[in-house]
Amino acid sequence: MEETRLKGKKTLLVPLEESHVEGLYVAGQFQEIWTYMTTTINSREDMKNYVQQALHEKENGTQIPFVIVEKKTGQIIGSTRFSDIDCKQKRLEMGFTWLTPAKWRTPINTECKYLLLEYAFEQLKLNRVQIKTDHENIRSQAAIERIGAKKEGILRNHMIRSNGTIRHTVMYSIIDSEWVDVKLHLEELLKNK
Repeated sequence: MEETRLKGKKTLLVPLEESHVEGLYVAGQFQEIWTYMTTTINSREDMKNYVQQALHEKENGTQIPFVIVEKKTGQIIGSTRFSDIDCKQKRLEMGFTWLTPAKWRTPINTECKYLLLEYAFEQLKLNRVQIKTDHENIRSQAAIERIGAKKEGILRNHMIRSNGTIRHTVMYSIIDSEWVDVKLHLEELLKNK
């Protein structure tokens, strides 16, 4: 898959580079970001390792990581990526998404999902995009459902959080036949925002 920048009204999704470590570290210095993640960032070294791992997965062809840049300020405000890429089966996962807390409950996450889904279904011509989240992360589940993804079920004892506790994973997806309706819904959500 080719590397690309995705442009919205409020955000840019820029392919991740090692030079983004500092901006991501500044944006990610809030422990509430990492509560439900399988990783925790406590230092610049942690962020450097996080970025290097993502770039390694990119080299392997299994992930396409992005930084989220706020257009108005030019500041890095988070990260997202495509993962679990299977070109043969025409599917991937959209995830590893986090935003600095000042941008929570703004249209930014919705716009990011719109840009990623539009690219996945209209440029890559995929059949399926899946999204997963922690069973305790009610805010994330509500956000995923709000964009129009369908809940498929729960994978029990699926992952271990960074604090060592067990996470069940709630699985969602959007398939190609649903994209037209999901796109219209997202455009309505983003209208005048």
